[in-house]
Amino acid sequence: MAVHAHPDDESSKGAATLARYAAEGVEVLVVTCTGGERGDVLNPRLDRPEIRRDLPAVRRREMAAAAGILGVRQRFLGFPDSGLPGGGESLPDGCFAALPVSVAVAELVRVIREFRPQVLVTYDETGGYPHPDHVRTHEVAAEAFGAAGDPGRYPDSGPPWRPAKLYYLATLSRAWFQALHDAMTVRGIESLIGPVLADWPDTAPELAVTTRVRCAEYFETRDRALFAHATQVDPDHPMFAHPRALEREVWPTEDYHLARSHIPVSRPETDLFAGLRPSGL
Repeated sequence: MAVHAHPDDESSKGAATLARYAAEGVEVLVVTCTGGERGDVLNPRLDRPEIRRDLPAVRRREMAAAAGILGVRQRFLGFPDSGLPGGGESLPDGCFAALPVSVAVAELVRVIREFRPQVLVTYDETGGYPHPDHVRTHEVAAEAFGAAGDPGRYPDSGPPWRPAKLYYLATLSRAWFQALHDAMTVRGIESLIGPVLADWPDTAPELAVTTRVRCAEYFETRDRALFAHATQVDPDHPMFAHPRALEREVWPTEDYHLARSHIPVSRPETDLFAGLRPSGL
């Protein structure tokens, strides 16, 4: 189970992993905490009044299309998007990041107990970047991971179920951008990543990678899923400018940090289900 803040997050962070496991027959559920209705339209080609007026419905249609491409199930928790307030601005009343954490935890615990996942994937404490919904998603998912297996907590959310492992996404790291930039530079390929690296904040955390999942053959699926979120993707962004064949050669994995485990583990891992699969698989 992957827990994300908005529609499109599942396709920009760890999507090739989801597609790989789904293709292998693993039942995968993406939980989306908000509808992304306060998001911007990042694709200049679609920044039109009729799109903005219908954005909540547009983003739901985009999410359904992306889930179909990845081969996964998806569920909205139904909380209102918080938007990205500017300096000094307050969160909108009733939005996801302004609600008590326990309200969202109860809903996510209900989904965990119904779906009964072995593995939970979400963001680290920073949210991956400082969007209030991403930080709140981490808080809710980390709390729900522990609460779902405790029969004394959230008793109205169904029979207890304890996931075995909790991972934080370590994708889109500075190291990833640097490796692609260096590889293109050495090969004489124009790189648009230089400005991205130059603007990288010195305070940005770098998670220790414990688990690298090989999924290069699903990068094309990942890209198709991301482009299904057409309002949220600027096709001219440097992220899409590098040759995909080069990415498969230089960085053929998606990376994770194992935050908690209820089973013995041996690091480094190459599988989110390490220690959980039947012997010999």
